[in-house]
Amino acid sequence: MSSAGAAQVTTDRVRVRAPGKVNLSLRVGRPRADGYHPLSTVFQAVSVYEEVVATAADDLTLTAQGPGAEQVPLDDTNLAVRAARALARYAGVEDGVHLHLVKGVPVAGGMAGGSADAAATLVACDELWGTGLAREELTSLAATLGADVPFALLGHTAVGTGRGDLLTPAMSRGEFCWAFAVQDEGLSTPAVFGAFDALHGYQPQPSGGAPVERDDEVDLMHALRAGDPVALGAALHNDLEPAAVTLAPRLSRPLAVAREAGALGVVLSGSGPTVAALARSPQHA
Repeated sequence: MSSAGAAQVTTDRVRVRAPGKVNLSLRVGRPRADGYHPLSTVFQAVSVYEEVVATAADDLTLTAQGPGAEQVPLDDTNLAVRAARALARYAGVEDGVHLHLVKGVPVAGGMAGGSADAAATLVACDELWGTGLAREELTSLAATLGADVPFALLGHTAVGTGRGDLLTPAMSRGEFCWAFAVQDEGLSTPAVFGAFDALHGYQPQPSGGAPVERDDEVDLMHALRAGDPVALGAALHNDLEPAAVTLAPRLSRPLAVAREAGALGVVLSGSGPTVAALARSPQHA
């Protein structure tokens, strides 16, 4: 359950991988005037990775391979491209780079694959270009790219507040075994939050949404510190799950199948549609 890892470097090429994540808990408040929702979430990195290979080049270009690669945009809307451009602007770099993504995290699956690409790109380009930024500087850049990107840099287990980008590392012992039900079609994160607001009758708050209370995470944090998968399974929670199921009723089936198979707990990862089932052991998974 690592962070965006140490770079593997040759003369003109850097290879970095970063993990996907599962939200063990995701609690969502009323939207603010700018449309963003205050969150309280517990992230855990999982052993499913995105790999970025950064090669010296005259221009900034992008290619991708792996499951779902045909769904990945290769233009400036891609988070990896945006990360490279943000780092170049910040550090005053005029060099180009060719980025090659090797996909391992489900595309548009709620497991932060795009955010992992962005985090790995920041680390890779920092090394390739010799910009030598401190991790705090990379984290600040990461926060401008997306709420999940700072966690992909940090990895392991962390509590996220604000938009999910304000991180506090959390202690976690032992090993937790997951099975992921990957869907053929992704879900739009804005659409899921919109459905969440509709279900609750929420409207943007001119004064700003109130912070989300974290008292409900006490049992979950105890379970992580104890390395207790049974207690962790009982504490899994996602406020967005009903909204996602409303938009994609097909999700009811994998949620039910995981419970029928004796999962210790089942939760939608992030805004979905990947279903995460906590197993008793690798064999059970």
